[in-house]
Amino acid sequence: MTKEKPVILVTNDDGIHAKGILTLAETVKEFGKVIVVSADRSYSAMSHAITVKDPLRIKEVEERNGIHFYQTNGTPADCVKLALHFILDEKPDYIVSGINHGTNSSTSVHYSGTLGAAREGCLNGVPSIGFSLLSYDPDADFSESKKVIRSVLSETIKNGLPSGTFLNVNIPESKKLAGIKHCRQGNGKWVEEFIEREDPRGQKYYWLTGHFKNLEPEAKDTDEYFLEQNFATVVPCKIDITDFETLNKEIKYAL
Repeated sequence: MTKEKPVILVTNDDGIHAKGILTLAETVKEFGKVIVVSADRSYSAMSHAITVKDPLRIKEVEERNGIHFYQTNGTPADCVKLALHFILDEKPDYIVSGINHGTNSSTSVHYSGTLGAAREGCLNGVPSIGFSLLSYDPDADFSESKKVIRSVLSETIKNGLPSGTFLNVNIPESKKLAGIKHCRQGNGKWVEEFIEREDPRGQKYYWLTGHFKNLEPEAKDTDEYFLEQNFATVVPCKIDITDFETLNKEIKYAL
C-alpha cells in the first residue's frame, strides 16, 4: 500500500514565529502532509551546532490549516533530530529549511543554521533543501520565493537527489525574477569587524559585525554572479567534504 502524499518536515533557524517558515510551510503543503518543527527563538548562524549539555524540550503548539506546529528549545539541527526520533511517526520523505531571512550564498553555507538543518536531514538519508531570501527584513515579501520553492521541490520529487547531496537555494529580493540557475558556490569570505564596548561594571564586551567580500568577482558561473543578475540559484552541496584532488596526490607523511 503506497502513501497518498509525501511527508514533508519544515524547519528553519529564525524561529517558529518567523514569516519565512510560515510561508514555506503553506507553500509546500501543496505537495504533501506538512509538519513544522522549529525553535522558540532565533538560532541564526548556528551552523550544524547541536545541544549536548542542556535538556531539550518539545511542545506541540497548534494545528493550523492542517499543519502541525511543534516548538523546541534546540538548534536547527536539534529540531531535525527531535523530529526524526520523537515527533514523527514515520521518516519524512523530504526536509525543507527556511525561508531564511538573509543570504546563505557562497561560503555563508558554512555558518548557516538553515543549511545546518538541511545537512542534518541529508545525513539521515532524507532529500533536503535549504531556502534563503536575500532580505533581512522580518516582514519581507516572499511572493517570488513561492515560485522558486514550487519549482525546486517539484524537480526534487520528480528526479530525487543523489545520496549525500542536499540543495542550497538562494532567492533575490525582487518583484520579478530572471529565472533559476543551477550553479556552483562562489568563493568569498566575511570580512569581520568587532565593535568594542564597556558594560556598567567596566568590563569590555564585543559585537561582531562586518561585510561579505566576493573573492572571485570576475567569475560568471557562481551563485554570487547569478544572484546579482536577478536569478535564483540552486547549489548542490555534498556531505563528503574530502578534497579528492589533494587526496590523489602522492604525499608521504614521515613519523
